[in-house]
Amino acid sequence: MQRSRREFLGTLGTAGAVGLGCGDRASADRPPNVLFLLTDDQRYDMFGAGGNRLIRTPHMDRLASEGVLFANNFVTTSICATSRASFFTGLYARCHGIHGFRAPLSEEQHALSYPGRLRESGYRTGFIGKYGVGRAEHIEDAAARFDYFEGWPGQGQYLVPGRAHMTEHLGNQALEFLEGSTADQPWNLSVSFKAPHVQDNVAPYFINDPRLDDIYDGLRLQPFPHMDGTYYDSLPEFLQADTESRIRWLRRFGTPEKWEESVKRYYALIHGVDLQIGRMLERLESMGQLDNTVVIFAGDNGFFLGERGWAGKWYMHEESIRTPMVVRDPRQPQRAGTRRSEMTLNIDVCPTILSAAGLDIPSCMNGRDLMPLVRGESPAWRQEWFYEHLFEHQRVPKSEGVRTHDWKYFEFPEAAPPYEEMYHLAVDPQETVNLADSPDHANTRDHLRARRDAWVENLESWNIDQPWTEPAYEAV
Repeated sequence: MQRSRREFLGTLGTAGAVGLGCGDRASADRPPNVLFLLTDDQRYDMFGAGGNRLIRTPHMDRLASEGVLFANNFVTTSICATSRASFFTGLYARCHGIHGFRAPLSEEQHALSYPGRLRESGYRTGFIGKYGVGRAEHIEDAAARFDYFEGWPGQGQYLVPGRAHMTEHLGNQALEFLEGSTADQPWNLSVSFKAPHVQDNVAPYFINDPRLDDIYDGLRLQPFPHMDGTYYDSLPEFLQADTESRIRWLRRFGTPEKWEESVKRYYALIHGVDLQIGRMLERLESMGQLDNTVVIFAGDNGFFLGERGWAGKWYMHEESIRTPMVVRDPRQPQRAGTRRSEMTLNIDVCPTILSAAGLDIPSCMNGRDLMPLVRGESPAWRQEWFYEHLFEHQRVPKSEGVRTHDWKYFEFPEAAPPYEEMYHLAVDPQETVNLADSPDHANTRDHLRARRDAWVENLESWNIDQPWTEPAYEAV
């Protein structure tokens, strides 16, 4: 049922009043519910708790104020299908083998995934929204693996006659799932929003709920870094004309007027998601289940909003790979509002969900359990990680590299000659000066090249039946 603008925006106040201390806590013999909220193309600085003072995200911010915010969270491949396969399985792309939009999860991968393992252990499982892995002919098989399934293949449409805007529609389905849950069976619901992803090839591309068209009227946006053309003009030809990132930039951000309209619509799409998160939290509180539910909020990849002369994602710059990650665990009220600076990854979500539910984590998983960090512990943690983007597309160059706390190196291996970028993040967090060809930093570049090769070797020898170990870390 379509809701009025007043009812729609009114959820902002009611849901915001819900407190962390309300409701029944999990009993010792019942594992918690797990709600996983995933947005599409929302990067790390595009919600209030991520540092954006203009965007309206009170419910996302509330999750951070009542949980743990991971300030350095990244995706290991910045494209929808591959990242979603990594969320499901806890695996790098070279291990699950899904580099594009055609391949589904295998039988073994379904069994490894958090929905498969939770359902096997007695959880009621649900999936709502953009499934993202495999083609239309694979969706029935995916649906059969959940107790409740309202997912779809491909992108879907924001506006369908006779239906609420897609984002609210997904919120309605989420409430339907919650109302079908019972106090004696734990549940896991994954809500995979399309927002703030564009509607491909349909102007104005960022198609927010029409009731939100004017919420940013009067707001003057300041240009983001790397929008003066200097970086783009420095690039070799294969990264300029006829790349998908440039073609989409021209459509969405090619003039100051287009840029401002697109960014405001992007903000409005995120605000629309925020309203639905508020509805879910309010319903959980009214059902007495909020304090028996672990909530994880994340983004599937970042997004260039005109920076570097690009739109989209794919490449290894921070705008493209760094995303939100919040874990709200009601069993850890003393941790509310804390931040962790460790480098965390999308592949960490699967083992974290399993751990939160009290299940063993398969030793073959590449990801790490975040729950010790949520509890405030200080386990030995990764000092570097590997990025790979091997999607086959004539206008999206492949790339791969490594990132440490202080350095980032990546290469476009199919260029002739291969093109490299390297940044000293400790002194250049905006990635302004490419040091890949600097004689003064040749040793560092060679070291990071070798680290990239070590990661490739380890990942290509991975086996689902064997424990995973990362290549032994060697500091720069």
